[in-house]
Amino acid sequence: MRKAVTSHERLSVMLRHLATGESKQSLGYAYRISPNLLSRIIPEVCEALYQMLHTSHLKLPQTEDEWRRVQADYNNEWQFPNCMGALDGKRVLIGKPAKSGSIYYDYKSNFSVIMLALVDAKYKFLYVDVGGAGRASDGGVWDKCTLNRAVQGNVIGIPPPSTLPYSNIVCPSVLVGDDAFPLRMNLMKPYPGKNLTPERMNFNYRLSRARRTSENAFGILSAKFRIFKQPIITSPKNISKIILATVVLHNYLRSKTPDEYRIEEQRGQQHQTGNAGQPEDAGAMRGLARIPRNADNDANAVREQFMAYFNNEGRVDWQERMAPLH
Repeated sequence: MRKAVTSHERLSVMLRHLATGESKQSLGYAYRISPNLLSRIIPEVCEALYQMLHTSHLKLPQTEDEWRRVQADYNNEWQFPNCMGALDGKRVLIGKPAKSGSIYYDYKSNFSVIMLALVDAKYKFLYVDVGGAGRASDGGVWDKCTLNRAVQGNVIGIPPPSTLPYSNIVCPSVLVGDDAFPLRMNLMKPYPGKNLTPERMNFNYRLSRARRTSENAFGILSAKFRIFKQPIITSPKNISKIILATVVLHNYLRSKTPDEYRIEEQRGQQHQTGNAGQPEDAGAMRGLARIPRNADNDANAVREQFMAYFNNEGRVDWQERMAPLH
């Protein structure tokens, strides 16, 4: 009778699968474990790891003081005050699930699930929503996720409106996102269009500079866990377990070894003043007709206040030089 697979072997094979993206067939030869058994072991260990780490390493702030620490980091590192985090979505490639039709078929002609995430100024995930079918949009997933309801109902201790540094301008606490998201009192997005005033271009650059923390976090995650470099061949339920395990491992490593756990291109990047980059969806969506999202007057007024601040009291010397490149 074959000996049971030990807990050490289970953890080792799971970590190797996530880190390298190595197939179950190849792992089976290396560990002398059948691919069928590996198909059970990997999601089981991913789920156990998530349950063990998520309370300490995937924790959404719940008090005003905790949110203010996030806001202070965004102001100090990215010069965007009152920011509670960057919101973005990543499409994780998957093999076509059986009998799923076109529900997971996305606009890039791939099969995918959506990972919606809120990221802090230090590239750590504060919140993730996993499992949205690829056919949906980031904004559609946001409309239905628990974080949106928590923000709208203010049940997570969001700080009240406060004065922006060195000014008399009072603004609410906000999230920052790209054009895929709706403009709301507590969710800022760029001004649309090409022929923008210099003031609006400066706002768009400053917002994009803060928002790229989410893109950087996704970049680090994909670089270190190479399972994301190719379609993941398993059920959507198991894919969610794999994604959640990589997220808590990412946050754990960011906490323990922040200087080592990042890709080379991003060492020291947070203080660079280069192009903030295009959102993930921007290139593919450019030139396509967009359905406008109605923004109420209050949300527009908040964006105008931030724009005025970034062009006056909150201005930085290099923004006019960098904004045209955005």
